[in-house]
Amino acid sequence: MQFDTPVTNNPIDRLKVVGQPIHRIDGPLKVTGRAIYAYEWHDPKVQCAYGYPVGAAIAKGHIKSMDVSGAKKAAGVIAVVTAPEVGDRKKGKFNTAKLFGGDEVQHYHQAIAVVVAETFEQARAAAALVKVDYTEESGAFDLKQAMQTAVKPESGDPDSGAGDFEAAFRSAAVTLDQTYTTPDQSHAMMEPHASIAAWDGDELTVWTSSQMIDWWRTDLATTLGIDKEKIHLMSPFIGGGFGSKLFLRSDAVLAAFAARAAGRPVKVALPRPFLMNNTTHRPATVQRLRIGAERDGRITAIAHESWSGDLPGGQPETAVMQTRLLYAGANRMTAMRLATLDLPEGNAMRAPGEAPGLMALEIAMDEVAEKLGIDPVEFRIINDTQVDPEKPERPFSHRDLVGCLKLGAERFGWNGRGRPGLQRDGNWLIGTGVAAAFRNNLLLPSGARVRLDREGVVSVETDMTDIGTGSYTIIAQTAAEILGVTVDKVSVQLGDSRFPVSSGSGGQFGANCSTSGVYAACVKLREAVAQKLGFNSEDVLFEDGEVRSGNRSVPLAEAAGPDGLVGEDTITWGDLSETHQQSTFGAHFVEVGVDAATGESRIRRMLAVCAAGRILNPITARSQVIGAMTMGAGGALSEELAVDTRRGFFVNHDLAGYEVAVHADIPHQEVIFMDETDPMSSPMKAKGIGELGLCGVSAAIANAIYNATGVRVRHYPITLDKLIGGLPDVA
Repeated sequence: MQFDTPVTNNPIDRLKVVGQPIHRIDGPLKVTGRAIYAYEWHDPKVQCAYGYPVGAAIAKGHIKSMDVSGAKKAAGVIAVVTAPEVGDRKKGKFNTAKLFGGDEVQHYHQAIAVVVAETFEQARAAAALVKVDYTEESGAFDLKQAMQTAVKPESGDPDSGAGDFEAAFRSAAVTLDQTYTTPDQSHAMMEPHASIAAWDGDELTVWTSSQMIDWWRTDLATTLGIDKEKIHLMSPFIGGGFGSKLFLRSDAVLAAFAARAAGRPVKVALPRPFLMNNTTHRPATVQRLRIGAERDGRITAIAHESWSGDLPGGQPETAVMQTRLLYAGANRMTAMRLATLDLPEGNAMRAPGEAPGLMALEIAMDEVAEKLGIDPVEFRIINDTQVDPEKPERPFSHRDLVGCLKLGAERFGWNGRGRPGLQRDGNWLIGTGVAAAFRNNLLLPSGARVRLDREGVVSVETDMTDIGTGSYTIIAQTAAEILGVTVDKVSVQLGDSRFPVSSGSGGQFGANCSTSGVYAACVKLREAVAQKLGFNSEDVLFEDGEVRSGNRSVPLAEAAGPDGLVGEDTITWGDLSETHQQSTFGAHFVEVGVDAATGESRIRRMLAVCAAGRILNPITARSQVIGAMTMGAGGALSEELAVDTRRGFFVNHDLAGYEVAVHADIPHQEVIFMDETDPMSSPMKAKGIGELGLCGVSAAIANAIYNATGVRVRHYPITLDKLIGGLPDVA
């Protein structure tokens, strides 16, 4: 199905199932421990061996020699596979560095060997016996130093502009020119990267934890040098990814090589330190923002420049992207520069680009509002736009940022906000902050297969994944709505490479795109049912488990016949996203308390108002948003990968040293969804929601802390040492 014209009324609009607060259909499996995650697959007839990785102990250089004799003699060891042994393999399309390094070491903890043994403990002990001699080379590990030689990235769209920014900025009545920084951050999901690999002749089966089945399968085939069709990859349940499992990682590669060497299935789970140093992370940024405005609050000039780093061949953190679209202003400039760093790979994490970009932009907006003496909410409303500011001929498909700001201010009690440093609750300084939320609506092709059996049961098959987001449930709701059955009559099977290729999960595109693919397949099935029954497919009605046309009514199960019926299709996208800018919007409001003596910051309450098209399921959508808000709290107050700039690795590489937000940090959260649809987005009239809940949160917290204390912090995370020197007198 090609989606190239705005959708009018369709079966989804009945909203008997879609849009209803249906609890997760996979919930009972998860809470009873019956959901099988990657490392847990078990066939009682097969004895799995265990693989333990060996990571490079240097950040840059070459392997002179590797002595594995001690490891091979250790108790229980079955095989030892080294990077030099597997040869100079091609890396996958989506990988910056090789996942199983050769003689060259590209980053700290790059996998250079895997030890296979009968038990996990034996494999771990033997891995410690592998002796490696290196030729170490000096590397670049400090962004602030490396940014001096940063260059314009060769790919993507690093620079943009309109009008004459420099002239407009010089002549503006009020100007701001500030630099903000965000640190390296880790995904820090609960489930580690884990895979089980088993060979049957020249065919490979992999149970893994992957957000994007087809991307992994394709890149694994490239790395192994085999035909993609010979790989069967399964990932039915994922214990968190946040972007780190978008692309093939070393656990799957090591498991495949280890299983071949051992002659039996092998399990590999990356140890926690490998999650920080071996996989991917969000790169640190240095961002300069310049904004010029007239006394009435209208922005006349806005510029956003960002510097970030990555391994050779990597990409920048796209922190300026939201600034190109969020606020009006005739004279504009954005630029991204990429420095070469020899740290582990930087890549997609929790709303890449917009999340760190808004951490800076939305503080800058508050700073300009203060200079103008205009309320921060009103300042943002004044600078709303209904067209792409860089391409005024290109309107937004639907945009209600103003509605989010106004409703949020009303519900949050924004009018009670005082001047910085004046509100107290005992020894706590109280402040409130706001930030706009923005995330683009990305569209990827997505396929599905839908079967109808003679019992009237509908089965959906797609390689779409569920990373805890509710994919099983909203896909079941979509099929149930279109085919006129209840959710309990729908069976959903996900995460299997034998199924049609879907959009996968990431970039908040998964829900909208995957359900649209299911929609397309269900339309095909409806046509097959109508043809079988001799009905006109244009006026047929699927409702209450029946198929109706005119005065005829036939049970859906009867229409299937003894052999059942199948519909399969893929949703593809026309140029609507080119002629109209498709984005999601929101507003975050936060109240904090800051201890007047110590500078300890505590969140007291949070509110998110989201405008993201049709909400497919308010329960699962709310879960996505409150989880994202929690991530924003961590990003504002505690999350930071500490870089050893001498040795080139992240020091706090576990959940003891890398501090994420926990329950005690989040006392109260409220989420409001705007009642809207976007007919230009998809047949579902929906958009993504998960990452929108993160974008802007950290800045809202930073702005609230400023309102509480009068101390402006522009460098994340906002720890007490950055506040304590400027706090008001306790007395």
